[in-house]
Amino acid sequence: MKFTVILIPDAVDDLATAWLASADRPAVTVAAFQLEEKLAINPLTAGESRASSVNRVDYVHPLGFTFDVVVDDATVYVTAIWLVS
Repeated sequence: MKFTVILIPDAVDDLATAWLASADRPAVTVAAFQLEEKLAINPLTAGESRASSVNRVDYVHPLGFTFDVVVDDATVYVTAIWLVS
């Protein structure tokens, strides 16, 4: 099953902030595409769980991100994105 990946508005703002702050903007762009591909395939095996098995955190260098998985709707909501050092 393929999942739809949605960045909530705050995560879109986070991504823009990370891109603007990065010394390597192409790396941030590539990581953003990679995180979407990764989450679309099988989000429940990505990263590690936090508050519950469907609330998770993962990293695609140079980005870290949190996301929620709604299995019944086959949807992943990216809730926050940040630069990792």
